[in-house]
Amino acid sequence: MNKIPLSLLAAAFLAGCAVPPPPTGEEALDMALPETTEVRESYASQQDGEIGPVPANFIHAFGDAQLDAIVDEALQNNLNLRASASRVEASAGFVTQAGAAMKPVVSAAGEAVETGYSGIPQQSSNQIGLGVSWELDIWGKVRAQTAAAEADFEAATADYEFARLSLKAQVAKSWFTGVETYKQVAYAQEVVELYAKTLDIVNTKHEFGEIGMKEVHLARADLSSSKERLRQATGAHEVALRSLEVLLSRYPSAELQVAEEFVAVPPAIPVGLPSELIERRPDLVAAERRVAASFNLTTAAKAARLPSIGLTAGGGAVNNQMTSLLGSGSSFWNVGANFLAPIYSGGALQAQVEIQTAQQEAALADYGQKALVAFGEVETTLSNETILREREELIDAIVEDNERALELANTQFENGDIELLDVLQMQARVVNAKVAQISIRNARLAERINLHLALGGDFNSEQSTPE
Repeated sequence: MNKIPLSLLAAAFLAGCAVPPPPTGEEALDMALPETTEVRESYASQQDGEIGPVPANFIHAFGDAQLDAIVDEALQNNLNLRASASRVEASAGFVTQAGAAMKPVVSAAGEAVETGYSGIPQQSSNQIGLGVSWELDIWGKVRAQTAAAEADFEAATADYEFARLSLKAQVAKSWFTGVETYKQVAYAQEVVELYAKTLDIVNTKHEFGEIGMKEVHLARADLSSSKERLRQATGAHEVALRSLEVLLSRYPSAELQVAEEFVAVPPAIPVGLPSELIERRPDLVAAERRVAASFNLTTAAKAARLPSIGLTAGGGAVNNQMTSLLGSGSSFWNVGANFLAPIYSGGALQAQVEIQTAQQEAALADYGQKALVAFGEVETTLSNETILREREELIDAIVEDNERALELANTQFENGDIELLDVLQMQARVVNAKVAQISIRNARLAERINLHLALGGDFNSEQSTPE
């Protein structure tokens, strides 16, 4: 066998075509966004308040030990997160599978045969062999496929990280919703007691002839309405508890105990720059990695139209009566090369290039859209934080003024200076204001969670890995 061609083939493999690197980071984003779209150097929405210390795990910023424990339980037990971790493991297998194509394939084969004919002695034949084959990746097809699989694995890992952050955020918001509904139930019970006392006063005044039956009916109607609101609040609380229990992979029995009071909204957090967001948010990292994978698959599809060259080698031993009679050796070996050049495939190879090119454009567009949505989420949450804080201050003032007005109205009613309807209307104003006050507390905490998630969650560079 002439060894020169094999040497030339090996040299050709070592000097094979380099796989062009795909665009990454800001380069990929520039390609994805229209030319008219310009990413701002800083966020348009301004942040109020002094920046406070931020722990690596953003859940710890709320200073609620019960919330910390609930989130840890969700991270351990949530079934959707387990599914995401399994997808990462599967993606790692695809990387190994793709990389195996760059390595030689070694196989062994053996055969043992016993043959017998009438009147002829039985004959035996044994054969064993070892073969090696290796496709030379001259045009970079296999390297591009491997790079695509690695990029997909990185995307799956980033998806898992974003799933963790999303779960933490969802559990925290569900926890605070549970606190809100608990407080709404407690306040609804207070309102029932308030209207029950009002009805007692009205009945007493009616007995003394100071007011008529109209006032009695109005007081009874308001008491019944307050009981109906209590039933609504109780139902909402049970729904909130069951939703949280499902996130924890517990049976949804509405038996979870939540805190009775809200924690304070933590100090402002550093938001950084828009250009940093594409590196911080795991979902954007995943989208950018899928862009890289699509570029590599396009390169592989183009390389598939070019000739492929492979090396083969084998050897083994044969033992049968024929070789014994001839006195020939029982061992054998072979070395060779093969060449395959696609000439006509009905347009399938070119169609594959066009398919991968279209998917590459789709991946770019998806990346650009996700980036714009992410920028919008940060801008919106920054703006909402300011608006909600101002609304909370206004609602607090409304509650205080209405409570003072109700005190005066009760005194005037007891003295006979105003009608019962005036008191009931003032009580309704207080009730509505207090309900809004409870809701705005939860809204501010939820918006802070939204801001953490919009910025990429935790303030550390280490990513979690599936267990």
